[in-house]
Amino acid sequence: MAYEQDERNYEAPYMVTQVDPYVFATLESVKGKEVVIETVRGNIRGKVKDVKIDHVVIQSKDSSFFVRIQQIVWIMPE
Repeated sequence: MAYEQDERNYEAPYMVTQVDPYVFATLESVKGKEVVIETVRGNIRGKVKDVKIDHVVIQSKDSSFFVRIQQIVWIMPE
């Protein structure tokens, strides 16, 4: 966790994250399509509904999964 000093002279936490531009671009290219995503905890199969800088939203049947991009091992379009 990183900290920055504010006007009251104490440190407030702020988020620092690494961005993987290749995984992000790959997810953007399959937005709206069915994919299989392997994560460090297993795989998820579904449609890519939304892609953000730090996570992707996968729609699988009636459930939405929010997967952190840092946890993705590989992506395979169906």
